Amino acid sequence: MDDLKQKYLSQIADAGDEAGLEDIRLAAVGKKGEVALKMRELGKMTPEERQVAGPALNALKDEINSALAAKKAALGDAALNERLRTEWLDVTLPSRERPAGTLHPVSQVTEELTAIFAELGFSVAEGPRIDTDWYNFDALNIPGHHPARAEMDTFYMSRAEGDERPPHVLRTHTSPVQIRTMEAEGAPLRIICPGGVYRADYDQTHTPMFHQVEGLAIDKDISMANLKWTLEEFFSAFFEIDGIKTRFRASHFPFTEPSAEVDIQCSWVDGQLRIGEGDGWMEVLGSGMVHPKVLAAGGIDPDVWQGFAFGMGIDRIAMLKYGIPDLRAFFDSDLRWLRHYGFASLDQPNLHGGLSR
Repeated sequence: MDDLKQKYLSQIADAGDEAGLEDIRLAAVGKKGEVALKMRELGKMTPEERQVAGPALNALKDEINSALAAKKAALGDAALNERLRTEWLDVTLPSRERPAGTLHPVSQVTEELTAIFAELGFSVAEGPRIDTDWYNFDALNIPGHHPARAEMDTFYMSRAEGDERPPHVLRTHTSPVQIRTMEAEGAPLRIICPGGVYRADYDQTHTPMFHQVEGLAIDKDISMANLKWTLEEFFSAFFEIDGIKTRFRASHFPFTEPSAEVDIQCSWVDGQLRIGEGDGWMEVLGSGMVHPKVLAAGGIDPDVWQGFAFGMGIDRIAMLKYGIPDLRAFFDSDLRWLRHYGFASLDQPNLHGGLSR
Protein backbone atom coordinates (compact mmCIF):
# COMPACT_ATOMS: atom_id res chain seq x y z
CA MET A 1 0.00 0.00 0.00
CA ASP A 2 2.90 2.34 0.65
CA ASP A 3 4.10 1.73 -2.89
CA LEU A 4 0.60 2.55 -4.30
CA LYS A 5 0.40 5.67 -2.17
CA GLN A 6 3.78 7.01 -3.30
CA LYS A 7 3.06 6.06 -6.93
CA TYR A 8 -0.26 7.87 -7.25
CA LEU A 9 0.55 10.87 -5.08
CA SER A 10 3.61 11.44 -7.25
CA GLN A 11 1.57 11.12 -10.45
CA ILE A 12 -1.09 13.49 -9.11
CA ALA A 13 1.55 16.06 -8.23
CA ASP A 14 3.04 15.87 -11.74
CA ALA A 15 -0.36 16.03 -13.60
CA GLY A 16 -0.39 18.90 -16.07
CA ASP A 17 -4.09 19.14 -16.92
CA GLU A 18 -7.51 17.88 -15.83
CA ALA A 19 -7.64 15.21 -18.55
CA GLY A 20 -4.43 13.63 -17.27
CA LEU A 21 -5.69 13.92 -13.73
CA GLU A 22 -8.86 12.03 -14.66
CA ASP A 23 -6.78 9.20 -16.14
CA ILE A 24 -4.89 8.94 -12.85
CA ARG A 25 -8.15 8.85 -10.89
CA LEU A 26 -9.49 5.98 -12.99
CA ALA A 27 -6.24 4.02 -12.65
CA ALA A 28 -6.15 4.52 -8.88
CA VAL A 29 -9.66 4.59 -7.43
CA GLY A 30 -11.90 3.86 -10.43
CA LYS A 31 -14.05 0.71 -10.52
CA LYS A 32 -11.18 -1.16 -12.14
CA GLY A 33 -8.42 0.80 -10.44
CA GLU A 34 -5.63 -0.70 -8.36
CA VAL A 35 -7.15 0.31 -5.03
CA ALA A 36 -10.49 -1.22 -6.04
CA LEU A 37 -8.76 -4.47 -6.99
CA LYS A 38 -6.99 -4.53 -3.63
CA MET A 39 -10.36 -4.14 -1.88
CA ARG A 40 -11.71 -7.14 -3.74
CA GLU A 41 -8.92 -9.21 -2.22
CA LEU A 42 -10.30 -8.57 1.27
CA GLY A 43 -12.72 -11.47 0.79
CA LYS A 44 -9.83 -13.92 0.55
CA MET A 45 -8.29 -12.75 3.83
CA THR A 46 -8.87 -14.01 7.34
CA PRO A 47 -10.92 -11.86 9.69
CA GLU A 48 -7.81 -10.73 11.47
CA GLU A 49 -6.14 -9.68 8.19
CA ARG A 50 -9.26 -7.80 7.06
CA GLN A 51 -9.31 -5.81 10.30
CA VAL A 52 -5.87 -4.49 9.42
CA ALA A 53 -6.06 -4.24 5.61
CA GLY A 54 -9.63 -2.78 5.35
CA PRO A 55 -9.03 0.46 7.29
CA ALA A 56 -5.68 0.88 5.57
CA LEU A 57 -7.22 0.59 2.11
CA ASN A 58 -10.01 3.05 3.00
CA ALA A 59 -7.44 5.50 4.33
CA LEU A 60 -5.40 5.12 1.13
CA LYS A 61 -8.50 5.74 -1.02
CA ASP A 62 -9.44 8.86 0.99
CA GLU A 63 -5.90 10.24 0.77
CA ILE A 64 -5.76 9.72 -2.99
CA ASN A 65 -9.22 11.35 -3.46
CA SER A 66 -8.15 14.32 -1.32
CA ALA A 67 -4.99 14.73 -3.39
CA LEU A 68 -7.03 14.52 -6.60
CA ALA A 69 -9.46 17.21 -5.37
CA ALA A 70 -6.66 19.53 -4.29
CA LYS A 71 -4.82 19.12 -7.59
CA LYS A 72 -8.03 19.73 -9.60
CA ALA A 73 -8.62 22.96 -7.71
CA ALA A 74 -5.03 24.03 -8.31
CA LEU A 75 -5.31 23.30 -12.03
CA GLY A 76 -8.57 25.28 -12.19
CA ASP A 77 -6.96 28.28 -10.47
CA ALA A 78 -4.00 28.11 -12.84
CA ALA A 79 -6.30 27.98 -15.88
CA LEU A 80 -8.27 30.99 -14.61
CA ASN A 81 -5.09 32.98 -13.98
CA GLU A 82 -3.85 32.19 -17.48
CA ARG A 83 -7.19 33.24 -18.97
CA LEU A 84 -7.17 36.49 -17.02
CA ARG A 85 -3.61 37.14 -18.20
CA THR A 86 -4.41 36.56 -21.87
CA GLU A 87 -7.79 38.39 -21.78
CA TRP A 88 -6.45 41.43 -19.97
CA LEU A 89 -7.87 44.73 -21.17
CA ASP A 90 -6.39 48.17 -20.74
CA VAL A 91 -9.36 50.27 -19.63
CA THR A 92 -7.37 53.46 -20.20
CA LEU A 93 -7.40 52.92 -23.96
CA PRO A 94 -9.60 55.29 -26.02
CA SER A 95 -13.23 54.22 -26.37
CA ARG A 96 -14.67 52.92 -29.59
CA GLU A 97 -15.78 55.38 -32.20
CA ARG A 98 -19.45 56.30 -32.37
CA PRO A 99 -21.34 53.98 -34.76
CA ALA A 100 -21.73 55.44 -38.24
CA GLY A 101 -25.52 55.07 -38.23
CA THR A 102 -27.71 57.67 -36.51
CA LEU A 103 -31.26 57.84 -35.25
CA HIS A 104 -33.70 59.97 -37.26
CA PRO A 105 -35.06 63.02 -35.37
CA VAL A 106 -38.63 61.69 -35.72
CA SER A 107 -37.62 58.43 -34.02
CA GLN A 108 -35.68 60.35 -31.37
CA VAL A 109 -38.58 62.67 -30.53
CA THR A 110 -41.04 59.75 -30.51
CA GLU A 111 -38.87 58.01 -27.91
CA GLU A 112 -38.55 61.23 -25.92
CA LEU A 113 -42.28 61.89 -25.69
CA THR A 114 -42.95 58.22 -24.97
CA ALA A 115 -40.56 58.41 -22.01
CA ILE A 116 -42.26 61.57 -20.72
CA PHE A 117 -45.82 60.29 -20.97
CA ALA A 118 -44.81 56.93 -19.51
CA GLU A 119 -43.77 58.83 -16.36
CA LEU A 120 -47.23 60.41 -16.37
CA GLY A 121 -48.92 56.99 -16.51
CA PHE A 122 -49.74 56.82 -20.25
CA SER A 123 -49.23 53.66 -22.25
CA VAL A 124 -48.60 53.48 -26.02
CA ALA A 125 -51.38 52.28 -28.35
CA GLU A 126 -50.99 51.52 -32.05
CA GLY A 127 -53.34 50.86 -34.95
CA PRO A 128 -53.45 50.38 -38.74
CA ARG A 129 -52.39 53.15 -41.08
CA ILE A 130 -55.11 52.12 -43.54
CA ASP A 131 -58.50 52.30 -41.86
CA THR A 132 -62.19 52.60 -42.72
CA ASP A 133 -63.70 56.04 -43.03
CA TRP A 134 -65.93 55.09 -40.07
CA TYR A 135 -62.97 54.91 -37.68
CA ASN A 136 -61.23 57.86 -39.31
CA PHE A 137 -64.26 60.18 -39.56
CA ASP A 138 -67.70 58.96 -38.45
CA ALA A 139 -66.67 57.60 -35.04
CA LEU A 140 -64.91 60.91 -34.38
CA ASN A 141 -68.08 62.94 -35.00
CA ILE A 142 -66.79 64.28 -38.33
CA PRO A 143 -69.89 64.64 -40.57
CA GLY A 144 -70.03 63.59 -44.21
CA HIS A 145 -69.98 67.19 -45.48
CA HIS A 146 -66.85 68.13 -43.51
CA PRO A 147 -64.06 69.52 -45.79
CA ALA A 148 -61.51 67.07 -44.30
CA ARG A 149 -63.41 64.21 -45.95
CA ALA A 150 -62.96 65.65 -49.44
CA GLU A 151 -60.60 63.85 -51.82
CA MET A 152 -58.53 67.02 -52.11
CA ASP A 153 -57.52 66.56 -48.45
CA THR A 154 -57.73 62.81 -47.82
CA PHE A 155 -56.17 59.86 -49.65
CA TYR A 156 -58.90 57.29 -50.40
CA MET A 157 -58.02 53.73 -51.34
CA SER A 158 -59.09 52.57 -54.78
CA ARG A 159 -62.25 50.43 -54.91
CA ALA A 160 -63.63 48.26 -57.65
CA GLU A 161 -66.87 49.43 -59.22
CA GLY A 162 -69.82 48.05 -57.28
CA ASP A 163 -67.75 47.33 -54.14
CA GLU A 164 -70.19 47.92 -51.26
CA ARG A 165 -67.63 47.66 -48.48
CA PRO A 166 -66.90 50.79 -46.41
CA PRO A 167 -64.36 53.10 -48.04
CA HIS A 168 -60.80 52.84 -46.72
CA VAL A 169 -58.45 55.79 -46.31
CA LEU A 170 -54.87 56.46 -45.37
CA ARG A 171 -55.57 57.71 -41.85
CA THR A 172 -55.45 61.49 -41.58
CA HIS A 173 -54.69 61.41 -37.84
CA THR A 174 -54.03 58.79 -35.16
CA SER A 175 -57.43 59.37 -33.52
CA PRO A 176 -58.81 56.10 -35.00
CA VAL A 177 -56.43 54.33 -32.62
CA GLN A 178 -58.29 55.98 -29.74
CA ILE A 179 -61.60 54.53 -30.92
CA ARG A 180 -60.12 51.05 -31.39
CA THR A 181 -58.49 51.16 -27.95
CA MET A 182 -61.73 52.29 -26.30
CA GLU A 183 -63.53 49.40 -27.97
CA ALA A 184 -60.88 46.91 -26.83
CA GLU A 185 -60.09 48.15 -23.31
CA GLY A 186 -62.98 50.33 -22.16
CA ALA A 187 -62.57 52.85 -19.36
CA PRO A 188 -60.66 54.12 -17.43
CA LEU A 189 -57.98 54.71 -20.03
CA ARG A 190 -54.76 56.67 -20.42
CA ILE A 191 -52.91 56.29 -23.74
CA ILE A 192 -50.83 58.08 -26.35
CA CYS A 193 -51.03 57.12 -30.02
CA PRO A 194 -47.90 58.05 -32.02
CA GLY A 195 -47.56 57.16 -35.69
CA GLY A 196 -47.52 58.18 -39.31
CA VAL A 197 -50.50 59.95 -40.91
CA TYR A 198 -51.34 61.18 -44.43
CA ARG A 199 -52.87 64.32 -45.90
CA ALA A 200 -52.80 65.82 -49.39
CA ASP A 201 -50.58 68.80 -48.62
CA TYR A 202 -46.98 69.73 -49.41
CA ASP A 203 -44.97 72.86 -48.57
CA GLN A 204 -42.27 74.02 -46.13
CA THR A 205 -44.36 73.07 -43.08
CA HIS A 206 -46.54 70.29 -44.58
CA THR A 207 -45.82 66.94 -46.23
CA PRO A 208 -48.19 64.25 -47.57
CA MET A 209 -46.92 61.87 -44.87
CA PHE A 210 -45.98 63.09 -41.41
CA HIS A 211 -46.15 61.97 -37.80
CA GLN A 212 -48.55 62.78 -35.00
CA VAL A 213 -49.04 61.81 -31.40
CA GLU A 214 -52.46 61.98 -29.81
CA GLY A 215 -53.26 61.53 -26.16
CA LEU A 216 -56.42 60.31 -24.47
CA ALA A 217 -57.32 60.10 -20.79
CA ILE A 218 -60.75 58.87 -19.63
CA ASP A 219 -62.03 58.64 -16.08
CA LYS A 220 -64.99 59.76 -14.00
CA ASP A 221 -63.67 63.09 -12.75
CA ILE A 222 -61.24 64.36 -15.43
CA SER A 223 -61.42 68.05 -16.34
CA MET A 224 -59.68 70.68 -18.46
CA ALA A 225 -57.49 71.41 -15.43
CA ASN A 226 -56.02 67.91 -15.71
CA LEU A 227 -55.42 68.52 -19.42
CA LYS A 228 -53.61 71.80 -18.75
CA TRP A 229 -51.39 70.27 -16.06
CA THR A 230 -50.51 67.28 -18.27
CA LEU A 231 -49.52 69.46 -21.22
CA GLU A 232 -47.48 71.87 -19.09
CA GLU A 233 -45.61 68.94 -17.53
CA PHE A 234 -44.93 67.57 -21.00
CA PHE A 235 -43.66 70.88 -22.41
CA SER A 236 -41.34 71.45 -19.43
CA ALA A 237 -39.87 67.95 -19.73
CA PHE A 238 -39.65 67.91 -23.52
CA PHE A 239 -38.01 71.31 -23.98
CA GLU A 240 -36.09 70.78 -20.71
CA ILE A 241 -37.14 74.21 -19.45
CA ASP A 242 -38.96 74.66 -16.15
CA GLY A 243 -42.13 76.72 -15.99
CA ILE A 244 -43.06 77.09 -19.65
CA LYS A 245 -46.27 79.11 -19.82
CA THR A 246 -49.19 77.93 -21.93
CA ARG A 247 -52.21 79.73 -23.33
CA PHE A 248 -55.50 78.04 -24.19
CA ARG A 249 -57.64 79.64 -26.91
CA ALA A 250 -61.19 78.56 -27.62
CA SER A 251 -61.49 76.65 -30.88
CA HIS A 252 -63.63 73.99 -32.54
CA PHE A 253 -62.88 70.35 -33.33
CA PRO A 254 -65.69 67.89 -34.10
CA PHE A 255 -64.30 65.30 -31.66
CA THR A 256 -63.92 67.53 -28.59
CA GLU A 257 -66.26 69.87 -26.72
CA PRO A 258 -65.11 72.30 -25.42
CA SER A 259 -62.06 72.56 -27.68
CA ALA A 260 -58.92 74.65 -27.36
CA GLU A 261 -55.82 75.51 -29.33
CA VAL A 262 -52.76 75.51 -27.10
CA ASP A 263 -49.93 78.04 -27.43
CA ILE A 264 -46.58 78.04 -25.65
CA GLN A 265 -44.54 81.02 -24.56
CA CYS A 266 -41.71 82.03 -26.92
CA SER A 267 -39.68 84.91 -28.30
CA TRP A 268 -37.57 85.72 -31.35
CA VAL A 269 -34.02 87.00 -30.66
CA ASP A 270 -31.79 87.81 -33.63
CA GLY A 271 -33.87 85.55 -35.82
CA GLN A 272 -33.66 82.66 -33.35
CA LEU A 273 -36.73 81.12 -31.72
CA ARG A 274 -36.49 80.75 -27.94
CA ILE A 275 -39.04 78.62 -26.14
CA GLY A 276 -40.18 79.47 -22.62
CA GLU A 277 -39.27 83.14 -22.54
CA GLY A 278 -40.50 86.47 -23.82
CA ASP A 279 -44.04 87.67 -24.47
CA GLY A 280 -44.76 85.91 -27.76
CA TRP A 281 -46.89 82.83 -28.34
CA MET A 282 -46.74 79.90 -30.76
CA GLU A 283 -49.52 77.41 -31.47
CA VAL A 284 -48.37 73.82 -30.98
CA LEU A 285 -51.43 71.59 -30.65
CA GLY A 286 -55.19 71.16 -30.44
CA SER A 287 -57.02 69.72 -27.45
CA GLY A 288 -60.27 69.55 -25.54
CA MET A 289 -62.71 67.37 -23.65
CA VAL A 290 -63.76 64.26 -25.56
CA HIS A 291 -67.13 64.72 -27.26
CA PRO A 292 -69.87 62.44 -25.81
CA LYS A 293 -70.58 61.06 -29.29
CA VAL A 294 -66.94 59.94 -29.60
CA LEU A 295 -67.13 58.16 -26.24
CA ALA A 296 -70.33 56.44 -27.32
CA ALA A 297 -68.74 55.37 -30.65
CA GLY A 298 -65.95 53.74 -28.65
CA GLY A 299 -68.46 51.82 -26.53
CA ILE A 300 -68.08 54.00 -23.41
CA ASP A 301 -71.07 55.50 -21.58
CA PRO A 302 -70.71 59.32 -21.74
CA ASP A 303 -73.09 59.70 -18.78
CA VAL A 304 -70.57 57.93 -16.54
CA TRP A 305 -67.17 58.70 -18.07
CA GLN A 306 -65.47 61.78 -19.44
CA GLY A 307 -61.97 62.62 -20.58
CA PHE A 308 -59.58 64.88 -22.43
CA ALA A 309 -57.70 64.44 -25.71
CA PHE A 310 -54.93 66.29 -27.49
CA GLY A 311 -52.92 65.96 -30.69
CA MET A 312 -49.67 67.43 -31.96
CA GLY A 313 -47.27 66.92 -34.85
CA ILE A 314 -44.12 65.00 -33.89
CA ASP A 315 -42.21 66.45 -36.83
CA ARG A 316 -43.22 69.96 -35.85
CA ILE A 317 -42.13 69.78 -32.22
CA ALA A 318 -38.88 68.18 -33.44
CA MET A 319 -38.36 71.25 -35.66
CA LEU A 320 -39.01 73.56 -32.71
CA LYS A 321 -36.69 71.78 -30.29
CA TYR A 322 -33.78 71.06 -32.62
CA GLY A 323 -33.94 74.09 -34.90
CA ILE A 324 -34.84 72.27 -38.14
CA PRO A 325 -36.16 74.86 -40.63
CA ASP A 326 -37.84 72.75 -43.34
CA LEU A 327 -40.19 69.81 -42.80
CA ARG A 328 -39.59 68.42 -46.28
CA ALA A 329 -35.96 67.63 -45.43
CA PHE A 330 -37.19 65.03 -42.92
CA PHE A 331 -38.04 62.73 -45.84
CA ASP A 332 -35.33 63.55 -48.40
CA SER A 333 -33.02 60.71 -47.26
CA ASP A 334 -30.06 63.10 -47.45
CA LEU A 335 -27.20 61.49 -45.51
CA ARG A 336 -25.60 64.88 -44.86
CA TRP A 337 -28.81 66.06 -43.18
CA LEU A 338 -29.10 62.82 -41.19
CA ARG A 339 -25.51 63.04 -39.98
CA HIS A 340 -26.08 66.63 -38.88
CA TYR A 341 -29.43 66.18 -37.13
CA GLY A 342 -29.21 62.46 -36.27
CA PHE A 343 -28.88 61.06 -32.76
CA ALA A 344 -26.70 58.29 -31.36
CA SER A 345 -28.65 55.08 -31.79
CA LEU A 346 -27.68 53.63 -28.39
CA ASP A 347 -28.66 56.68 -26.29
CA GLN A 348 -32.03 55.84 -24.74
CA PRO A 349 -33.94 59.00 -23.67
CA ASN A 350 -35.20 59.06 -20.09
CA LEU A 351 -36.21 61.75 -17.63
CA HIS A 352 -33.46 60.88 -15.16
CA GLY A 353 -30.49 60.65 -17.52
CA GLY A 354 -31.65 63.34 -19.96
CA LEU A 355 -33.75 63.30 -23.11
CA SER A 356 -31.40 64.76 -25.71
CA ARG A 357 -27.93 63.84 -24.50
